[in-house]
Amino acid sequence: MLFKLAFLPAIVAASSAVIDLIPSNFDDIVLKSGKPALVEFFAPWCGHCKNLAPVWEELAATFSYASNKVTIAKVDADAEKDLGRKFGVQGFPTLKWFDGKSDKPEEYSGGRDLESLQKWVTDKTGIRPKTKGKLPSQVVFLDDNSFKQKVGKDQDVLVAFTAPWCGHCKSLAPVWETLANDFVSEPDVIIAKVDAEAENSKALAKEQGVSSYPTIKYFKKGSTEPLLYEGGRAEGDFVQFINTNAGTHRAVGGGLDATGGTIEALDLIVSKFSTAYADGIEEATQAAAGLKDKYAQYYVKAFTKISANKEYAEKEYKRLQGLITKGNLAPEKLDDLASRSNILKRFLPQTKDKSEL
Repeated sequence: MLFKLAFLPAIVAASSAVIDLIPSNFDDIVLKSGKPALVEFFAPWCGHCKNLAPVWEELAATFSYASNKVTIAKVDADAEKDLGRKFGVQGFPTLKWFDGKSDKPEEYSGGRDLESLQKWVTDKTGIRPKTKGKLPSQVVFLDDNSFKQKVGKDQDVLVAFTAPWCGHCKSLAPVWETLANDFVSEPDVIIAKVDAEAENSKALAKEQGVSSYPTIKYFKKGSTEPLLYEGGRAEGDFVQFINTNAGTHRAVGGGLDATGGTIEALDLIVSKFSTAYADGIEEATQAAAGLKDKYAQYYVKAFTKISANKEYAEKEYKRLQGLITKGNLAPEKLDDLASRSNILKRFLPQTKDKSEL
């Protein structure tokens, strides 16, 4: 029987309050509605657009209660080039304010942080944003003293040195919060921030040679020698960087990626005995005995179970996926189910694709 795998996202995204615009709905929603709209013209490949995306989502969410009075929308101007040309879009992202009555928008040239965007909408409409209660921040704030207590010890630390007036820092802030939530189940990883212009942090910023904002540095556990982060500033860029340097297996959204829980040495044994798992039990048992990884013995269990029942991997994988899709699981339990699922996938012929490793 051919078994078709269902790959589940780490987290199901909540419905967006941002309106997606295309040529067929643009006029009705933006030009003829009588309702003002703040529209972002973006391109999927644009780094600045990726940085703005979580801010734009939050902006729309804070005005969603007044969706009958104001619209927060976006246009993929790379795919819908005619719309971009129509309104003189020459770079990304371009933000334009439409009054809902004409096709002559006003260019937005303010800050791209949430507060600046909210103020613009409020100044134009008189409508104030509403924010829902937020969970406590998972970002660790460091200063001259606490920095020495955390960095160089037994955790990997990614630190953003910021300044309160810095527009790029404000744009980074929601991404940084999301990133901290992504790694909340990784006790050995800290996502941290330093207000480099605060009195209790100025000495630290000077010591670290911080001269522009934001400056992002990574400190490997046990080391006070930083690695300067010079990559993109989207959530996925940071997740990939931390996975590479800290050995974690997180995906955007905080779940585990396809390698979470798997062990390369045992994966090789699975491949070696893929046509006769019974013959691999002894080798897998010996290899697992020398590993401290808590999932090493789960490989041995899979070898043993599949040797007795060829359909075990398929049935157990389906069962675990069923538990995952039901939701309402503690993060630790979700990680455990995802890890075991990832291991079982190694025993299913359709999943032995090197691109996953």
